[in-house]
Amino acid sequence: MPGRHTSLGVVYINRYDRLDELADLEKAIECDTRALALTSDSHSELPTRHFNYALSLLDQYHHSGHLACLTNSLHSFRKASQHFTGAPRDRFHHALQWANLASEQSLLNPIEAYQTAIDLLPQFIWLGATTEQRYQDLTLTENLAVNACFTAIQLSNYSLALEWLEHARCVVWNQSLMLRSPLDQLHSSYPDLATQLLSVSTQLQSFSSEIRPIQPAPSDLVTADQAGPQRRRLAIGYNNLLAQTRQLLGFETFPKPIQANTLAHAVRDGPVVVVNCHTYRCDALFILPGNEQVGHLALPKFTLEKAKQACSDLELSLRQQRLRERGVRVLGNTGYEDRLESVLNVLWTNIVKPVLDHLGYIVCNDVPKERLPHITWCLTGPLTFLPFHAAGNYNRPQSSIFDYVISSYIPALTALLASSSSSLSQNCRVLAVGQATTPGHSPLPGTTQELAHVKAHTLNKAEYLQLTDSQATTAAVLDAMEQHDWVHLACHAHQNVDDPTQSGFHLHDGTLDLSAINRRSFKDKTLAFLSACQTATGDEKLPDEAIHLASGVLMAGYPSVIATMWSVVDDDAPLVADKVYAQLMKNGKVGNGEAGGALHYAVAELRKKVGMKEFGRWVPYIHIGS
Repeated sequence: MPGRHTSLGVVYINRYDRLDELADLEKAIECDTRALALTSDSHSELPTRHFNYALSLLDQYHHSGHLACLTNSLHSFRKASQHFTGAPRDRFHHALQWANLASEQSLLNPIEAYQTAIDLLPQFIWLGATTEQRYQDLTLTENLAVNACFTAIQLSNYSLALEWLEHARCVVWNQSLMLRSPLDQLHSSYPDLATQLLSVSTQLQSFSSEIRPIQPAPSDLVTADQAGPQRRRLAIGYNNLLAQTRQLLGFETFPKPIQANTLAHAVRDGPVVVVNCHTYRCDALFILPGNEQVGHLALPKFTLEKAKQACSDLELSLRQQRLRERGVRVLGNTGYEDRLESVLNVLWTNIVKPVLDHLGYIVCNDVPKERLPHITWCLTGPLTFLPFHAAGNYNRPQSSIFDYVISSYIPALTALLASSSSSLSQNCRVLAVGQATTPGHSPLPGTTQELAHVKAHTLNKAEYLQLTDSQATTAAVLDAMEQHDWVHLACHAHQNVDDPTQSGFHLHDGTLDLSAINRRSFKDKTLAFLSACQTATGDEKLPDEAIHLASGVLMAGYPSVIATMWSVVDDDAPLVADKVYAQLMKNGKVGNGEAGGALHYAVAELRKKVGMKEFGRWVPYIHIGS
């Protein structure tokens, strides 16, 4: 009987939406009320019936203006999202819709609504699902992180805005980090439980039904039919162990959601600037070293639409210059206005210059070039595809970011938590991989000179191993990466737009893809130099998930990564590598901004060689991490 009332209520509300007849709305509310009265607290459909009732009451409030309707609507939104009997996916969708409506109507409690949706997100993006399925589900979250952040900013709660961005972005990334989180404190008090958690999390981390091992033994082969249930059992077991841990004194919130003050402690070398890109405007959030207070600057001149246009202009410029694969030949004057220069000017005028002004960097312009301050960008939405590190008006002197700061990027603030400064020692081991000739791809003769520079700079300063051409198989490179602290990859690479986890580096016997890299958990690594094309090109469908080769390597355990936003000219790569390694070996440290500084120095030399306005050649090089 309650199901019939629910169905009839849906019919009435649909007719009300079409005809705007108040009688239909009243009938819908009457049906919803009866359905709820006849539904027990343990019924699985109770949350959905509360959700229907909440929407009908909200319509009635809009029609009548009676606050009681809004109060009752809020009560039912809570029940729809928080009642234990509902399926996690349904409860998340209820909370997401509640949050979207609350952002327009403050009496619906937007803070509670967004917090509920973000708390339910891990149940919606479930560890038991395949990586591909989790990424697919993330396309249904409707910019939750960005919208939640914007709402918190409007309420001047900047710490909460930062936390929400961190919890609702890079979801798969954060799940992987959670599986790798140290269990030292738990192990000292409850060693058996810690051992079980470590075992299950390790299996979950490396388990993937879509991808087989690089060279599988017969025992490693798992059919798709076996893989799904096995992964789900592991996820259920992991969640049960977490629940058991949280029953223990002192571990009630294990693993703890990262708070703003914890994130602030990870900021050591210069400010981190988080730029939230919302439909209506952008906002910058600032974290300064030694300061737990989160700063804020509104950027009203730049909107989501402008960001999308800038991305479109950038993509058109790259295609016109054929800058999508390493080994491209340098084109002469193409006879068209370079849209890339226009993009850099737009970024400078609307975002970067106001940020540098706010930080006081433009006023204080007497800093020697070798001691420029370091700034780390954490970007959202389509901004993640734009070259903030090169923003500027290149028709005016002293009007570009390059003149004032050294730039790095991070996909999420958690990337800084695992980083630490590492001093160079002769025990340091450097792996260099080069593919001058790769079956099925154009030759890259510059890689030979590039690796010669790496070898020369590491001589007598670190152990060095070089794998080239037929030596550089996928299995050999992965195994060598585990044994070495630094890795330099000079080869072709590609971004798979259909399945980002299949993006990878082209080696002698095949592709070393992102999923294979992510299945490894490298420990105590230092630097990865990805001298290939598109190693930091993300997925436009999921801009906030950092699905690219550079982030995969970062996630796998390399806290500092040099990568490229698009293809590099083969003749330029040796120069950049030469200058980067010269600077790093001179400094003797990596992990506290040194790699970003070395790249800045190297790109400055490249600009001198090719010309400042050859943007397609020097802009692609970026530093990610610490």
